[in-house]
Amino acid sequence: MRSTFAILRVVFGAAIAVAAFSQLAHTLAVRSAQGVDAPWFYVQNFFSFFTVDSNLLSAAVLLIGAVALARSPREGRWLTLLRLASTSYMTVTLIVYNLLLRGIQLPEGETLWWSNEILHVVGPAFVVLDWLFAPGRNRLGFRDIWLVVIFPVVWAAYTLIRGVFVVDVQTGQPWYPYPFLNPGISPNGYLSVAFYVLLITGIFLAVAAAAVWVSRRGPAVEAAAD
Repeated sequence: MRSTFAILRVVFGAAIAVAAFSQLAHTLAVRSAQGVDAPWFYVQNFFSFFTVDSNLLSAAVLLIGAVALARSPREGRWLTLLRLASTSYMTVTLIVYNLLLRGIQLPEGETLWWSNEILHVVGPAFVVLDWLFAPGRNRLGFRDIWLVVIFPVVWAAYTLIRGVFVVDVQTGQPWYPYPFLNPGISPNGYLSVAFYVLLITGIFLAVAAAAVWVSRRGPAVEAAAD
């Protein structure tokens, strides 16, 4: 069991990283072909998407987790907490994309379809399965779920502050990674944005609570060796 999940973590962690950076390279190539000479703008924007950040965090956690599994039957508490965070972020990504965004037509030629599937479906699905079935995790307490919302809250604050100062080089309008965070087009401005931020925070807390509940039950908690 340990060796199997260690190998799977390396495979999926590498796949997620390759998918993310391949999409970045493709985006820069497309913009360059369009004559838009602002690579740093697009690099900053790329790493400002929560989906990208959560996937890269998960790739790092998977690779670290692979080493941990190879070395010991029980991972450190710090790693279990990192896995809790990455699992929560990827679960929300999986749910939101497949329920709300899958049917949206993507700009033709700007998105690598295989990268999009790995970042929104394959990677998140594996992270969830890894949390459910991989051996070695620690039992967590429900107070730990508050650690999960630290990054989303900081990311939301960064996004709102940055959006005031960053102008899209193509449209000349303020740039936000997601429309619901743009007070300029939200029905009630910052009031609508605040509602969405609170709603999403609540979703993260609920998902993290479910993940903590799983950590306190089941054979995966007790598994120790092959």
